[in-house]
Amino acid sequence: MTEHLEERIAHLTRAVEDLSDVVARHAREIDRLTRVAQVLAQREAERESDGTGTIPLADQRPPHW
Repeated sequence: MTEHLEERIAHLTRAVEDLSDVVARHAREIDRLTRVAQVLAQREAERESDGTGTIPLADQRPPHW
């Protein structure tokens, strides 16, 4: 009985460690993607405010309208 419990604990410990690694990897990826989104948003804001007088692409009507 004790051997069975030790085996179960070992498997559960391994599963927790694996899941912890996955969560840490996802957190790093989310941080990276957040930084990329911020850079892109900043670039777009700068592009829209550069004074060209054009309508931002996001505000333009599609050609089929």
